[in-house]
Amino acid sequence: MNRKEFSSVGSLCNKLKEYSAVDPSLYEKFHVKRGLRKSDGTGVTAGITKICNVHGYLMNEGEVEPIPGELIYRGYNINDLVSNVEKEGRYGFEEVVYLLLFGNLPSKTELESFRKYLAESRELPDNFAEDMILKAPSRNIMNKMSRSVLALYSYDDNGEDTSLESEMNKAVNLIAKLPVIMTFAYQVQQRHYYNKSMIIHPCRNEEGTAQTILSLLRRDREYTPEEAHLLDILLMIHAEHGGGNNSTFTCRVLTSSGTDAYSAYAAAIGSLKGPKHGGANIKVAQMMDDFRNNISNWEDDTEVSNYIRKTILRETNDGSGLIYGMGHAVYTLSDPRAVILKRKAFELAQGTEFEKEFMLIDAIERLTPQVFREIKGEGKTICANVDLYSGFVYKMLGIPHDLFTPLFAVARMAGWSAHRMEEMMTGGRIIRPAYKAVAGKREYTDIENR
Repeated sequence: MNRKEFSSVGSLCNKLKEYSAVDPSLYEKFHVKRGLRKSDGTGVTAGITKICNVHGYLMNEGEVEPIPGELIYRGYNINDLVSNVEKEGRYGFEEVVYLLLFGNLPSKTELESFRKYLAESRELPDNFAEDMILKAPSRNIMNKMSRSVLALYSYDDNGEDTSLESEMNKAVNLIAKLPVIMTFAYQVQQRHYYNKSMIIHPCRNEEGTAQTILSLLRRDREYTPEEAHLLDILLMIHAEHGGGNNSTFTCRVLTSSGTDAYSAYAAAIGSLKGPKHGGANIKVAQMMDDFRNNISNWEDDTEVSNYIRKTILRETNDGSGLIYGMGHAVYTLSDPRAVILKRKAFELAQGTEFEKEFMLIDAIERLTPQVFREIKGEGKTICANVDLYSGFVYKMLGIPHDLFTPLFAVARMAGWSAHRMEEMMTGGRIIRPAYKAVAGKREYTDIENR
């Protein structure tokens, strides 16, 4: 069959759609937990972890009772981790990485040694940047990061070694290298697809992760302490979010099969790229462009409410009916990450040209639950999630849209690593949920009679 003869692929796909259609009532009939979620929206328990607790509701008499959200890393509340770093005027991402990987907060000496090890591990293998990034540009940085992680397997003489010590070395090396891969991939993308200048800076060992990212992205390598500390907090709050989120679960699923670390982490990056997961921050940014362009008075709650209503009714933006950045699978009254980011965003925006836009986002957060209840007639409690403010903060830091989700991946590499090693140590069984087959039996028809 040549290309012309295969032009009927559209009709073949339509036949596939017709054959693949599933009667929605079957999900209820066979008690299928679609998306591994129960009918009340809570997740199916698939494992046990000591790494992170994402707490957003209580079950009271079989019903979900909304509570302020909590995010706990190895027993430590994210608010305490962030506030103490702020109080002491230092960077906290490396401390969070250490905590997630090794289970305890480091001493001052341990943290300094760990920071030095990360800095020394950032350098990419000889010719890696040229062969894997420069020679094969990608429009999407996430795809390039996933490919690069897979490619690093070829540079590891012990790629199949799954001993805990070897896995820890792989994890630390990838946590160190991913920011460099991301920034290099971005520079190459800008040159190849947008005809812009490409500047590749060398790493500086005295800089931490947040500083390194800003230093490699900016032509003059200049940034303020306030900017670096804000990005550091973004990395801290994105570093981990429990074993049930899609990308972490993906990492654990692959790990349970016995595959190598690079395959598991590359798959997790692919999962995070999706707009229903890490890619949601791009959707928020696109939605905010639509709101800014179509609401004349950002300070008028009535006008903002009316536009939210039109958006929910699929009359504006991308027609999805979604207010991106609002609602979460676990959090009900509040997302602690969004609370932290909102505070930091206001601190940075106050008195600048960004303050007006901050107030528009605040209005969307305030008004959406009310409009949602009016339209849907439901009493479900919804709150802002981290994506509502993360893109705005990135924007104030001068970070382009193309790097919103990759930065998420840079941070979440720490959580994926911790969960992979926990799965290896405690899982002990390949993750294999069941699917109910509902296709009826069919008699074989010989080719002359089809």
